[in-house]
Amino acid sequence: MHLTDTNQSELFDDDTLHEECGVFGILDHQESATLIALGLHALQHRGQEAAGIVSFDGTQFHSERRLGLVGDHFTDSNVINKLPGSSGIGHVRYSTTGDTIMRNVQPMFAELNAGGIAIAHNGNFTNGMSLRRQIIEQGAICQSTSDSEVVLHLIAQARHTDSAERFIEAISQVEGGYAIVALTRNKLIGARDPNGIRPLVYGEFEGKPVFASETCALDIMGATFVRDVAPGEILICQRQKNGEIDVRSHILPSAAKSERLCLFEYVYFSRPDSIVGGRSVYSVRKNMGAKLAAEAPVEADVVVPIPDGGVPAALGFAQAANIPYEYGIIRNHYVGRTFIEPSQRIRALGVKLKHSANREQIRDKRVVLVDDSIVRGTTTTKIVQMIRDAGAREVHIRVACPQILYPDFYGIDTPDADQLLSNRFENIEDMCAHIGADSLAFLSIDGLYEAVCCEPRNASAPQFTDHYFTGDYPTVLTDIDGANIKTPGVSLLKEAI
Repeated sequence: MHLTDTNQSELFDDDTLHEECGVFGILDHQESATLIALGLHALQHRGQEAAGIVSFDGTQFHSERRLGLVGDHFTDSNVINKLPGSSGIGHVRYSTTGDTIMRNVQPMFAELNAGGIAIAHNGNFTNGMSLRRQIIEQGAICQSTSDSEVVLHLIAQARHTDSAERFIEAISQVEGGYAIVALTRNKLIGARDPNGIRPLVYGEFEGKPVFASETCALDIMGATFVRDVAPGEILICQRQKNGEIDVRSHILPSAAKSERLCLFEYVYFSRPDSIVGGRSVYSVRKNMGAKLAAEAPVEADVVVPIPDGGVPAALGFAQAANIPYEYGIIRNHYVGRTFIEPSQRIRALGVKLKHSANREQIRDKRVVLVDDSIVRGTTTTKIVQMIRDAGAREVHIRVACPQILYPDFYGIDTPDADQLLSNRFENIEDMCAHIGADSLAFLSIDGLYEAVCCEPRNASAPQFTDHYFTGDYPTVLTDIDGANIKTPGVSLLKEAI
């Protein structure tokens, strides 16, 4: 269930977390393919490995799937013209299960006895392997290595005849964190996992229903946000014969009484201009920085964000601490996969290809570097050294979330627990020495909760999904061997909580 990016070796020290996917769908609009491409552009930050669109023209389905960025393919009118029809769904992908190969690129499509259906999926099924074995034992052949294909097989095996009822029967069997959009001949369906771990929003554009992973995808096309899809909700939008669109809601019996949205949507994944769970992501990240300044003050001359993730938190820290804020690090946004032979010498220069020090804002100053998170710590170590080389007198690291101690199984690509920086050292002091900073501090778990929802964590009923910090997994991990979830040292766990 839990794999790292198979192409990670092609990147220069990619030391960030990656969210698996972004999804988008629209029903009954004559410019559906163009609108889907726009929506996927807005969701590009959720997955940069591949993109795809499936459309339906009233008679047949059309599919265009490509490796690479949305802008590399779906700005071409020749590609858009291959996607006729008034309804469609789209997907941007970052692989956490399954290799980065064409047969894993979504949306996935199947022609069933009840009619064709396409699905696009964000998240992971924690019982996906078990379901796949069950499907194969029943004689089916899996065409991909992605757990998303499981849904198509479950739909094919469903007892009902109506496509929506078959979808509901299939989704009722999966566990984990997911947001799914599906397209049939006359229906657009949006579904969210029973805990609401992965986000999914419902909107309207010129009277037509739209689903998207984030509100920023609605904004780019001028669509109106209607509401979040509720935890465990399956929202079925159906075009009637008279042209009207009927929308009905089905709630899974396993739906939680309250949402447990993934906290990393606020920490890192969602775009700052999105509204997630009714909260401005940008404002929440500024709050995180302000809380961090209160919890871990430091005497300094300048606050510098580690771009781009640390920018709002650094601004909140600087304002709360009354310390000047400067762009002391400049990021090159046009460096991705290597464009030259990645020899060890060149690989060592990788951080300088992505980030460069703004020396005039750093020289002879006590610098506070603010980042959104630390995973393995490799990039942080190199940035600290870069800031020292630029002439800083002191370098202090402040991290706007707690220590990451546990792996994720709901759609975030995280290293094994023993590769996480916070599990490799006995205490913060040793970690700080390894990074080469003068001081290091993380936001507390209560501080993070207060920044998001203005109240501490409720230990008996957590308001959010936070297992990567606490080890409190919100669902059954059917396919996961408990021995593989390595427990960090007690002292680190206490510091994180």
